[in-house]
Amino acid sequence: MNHILHLTSPSDALNWATERHREGSSIALVPTMGALHQGHAALIARATASCDLTVVSIFVNPTQFDRANDFDTYPRTLNDDLNLCAVAGVDAVYMPSAEAMYPAGFDTSINPGALATRWEGEHRAGHFEGVATVVTKLFTAAQPDTAVFGEKDFQQLAVIRQVVRDLGLAVEIIGEPTVREDDGLAMSSRNVRLTPDARKSATAIHRGMTEAIRGVTPTTAPSDITKHVERRINEAGGTVDYVAVVDPNTLEPVTTLEQRSQLLVAAWFGDVRLIDNATISAHP
Repeated sequence: MNHILHLTSPSDALNWATERHREGSSIALVPTMGALHQGHAALIARATASCDLTVVSIFVNPTQFDRANDFDTYPRTLNDDLNLCAVAGVDAVYMPSAEAMYPAGFDTSINPGALATRWEGEHRAGHFEGVATVVTKLFTAAQPDTAVFGEKDFQQLAVIRQVVRDLGLAVEIIGEPTVREDDGLAMSSRNVRLTPDARKSATAIHRGMTEAIRGVTPTTAPSDITKHVERRINEAGGTVDYVAVVDPNTLEPVTTLEQRSQLLVAAWFGDVRLIDNATISAHP
């Protein structure tokens, strides 16, 4: 089990990263909000393969929550998180306080632009502004050469890539495929909040997506795909926020499947909101 250095302030992280770079080491960052699971373990494995040293940040960022209740009930399992990081071979954990990240007088934020306005942006006011700001602050402190994010949060990954590109940040962004439970449910820290019945019903998301995109052709109508997924979720007792087939680069809806597309889904099961996505390739 690895001995992990605990970094608790931006200056601690920056001083550590600066010294490691001076020694010639490369650094990979895995930004998280804690409540780590095997999906995060996959991100950490990808990070450790990409650089000499791996840092995991654990910070439940208040500025990306649009509902106070969601922030208050977000699972916090720090001891278990640290154990997972130790087993996974993480070198340092960066876990700043909210006061350290947003000291008195803090009044700057990053507007990620049009890419953030649809889908999650429509349903979670200010969410991506909070994400873009905190991720930039994490990059500033940890000085990573690479950063690894899960593809489950497909729009978030696209937004972060644009922020890095637009601001000229010297960080390579790596997307890691979604890790799923045996029944297909995408691993998420929020899954622990599902009741047993809602947990079983939530498998309708992946099942509906799999059914809808199986055997598609360039002539398949995107609306046929979205309607099928919506029907499966509704039949299972879920409530759909959106189901969309989009261009993976612009996130704008597509009218044909003549090129690779992305299926995006957000739905509620009980009081838990889940997101998922799948790639659609209408060609062999």
